Amino acid sequence: MNQLNVIFTYFSGMEKFILPVEIRWSDLDPNFHLRHSVYYDFGAYARIQFLTQAGLTPFYLQEHKFGPIIFREECVFRKELQFGDAVTIDLAAITARKDYSRWSIRHHIYKNADTLAAVLTIDGSWIDTSLRKLTIPTAHAQSVFASMPRDSAFVWQ
Repeated sequence: MNQLNVIFTYFSGMEKFILPVEIRWSDLDPNFHLRHSVYYDFGAYARIQFLTQAGLTPFYLQEHKFGPIIFREECVFRKELQFGDAVTIDLAAITARKDYSRWSIRHHIYKNADTLAAVLTIDGSWIDTSLRKLTIPTAHAQSVFASMPRDSAFVWQ
């Protein structure tokens, strides 16, 4: 595995991807709980870790001149996160087009193993970084997205 202790099960056919994340002092707001924007940072970190570990690295994206973009990002906050909490974030596709040109991903952020702290949902696509227009991803990117865990309510768009 890797130093991040990521629980990767997508290549083995299971349905979970769980990433431990750490709350840093700089992540706290004046009330000593996690700043709202850090939840979004955790989501981006989890997505990039998933893509990178599956071979869709920033270098690959740059070489093939495309990258992910977000149309909508929403977080529903359930329980506050504080310094010292053990935090994990998961990742699952909730919708996608058959060519994976558009997709939605949901993250659940848990504190101390079993308390749901937040639900983060994003809608995204791919952009051709040269033309600055939406594009269909490469076959490799499509296979990576096909291997992503799917939510039990997953639907094709």
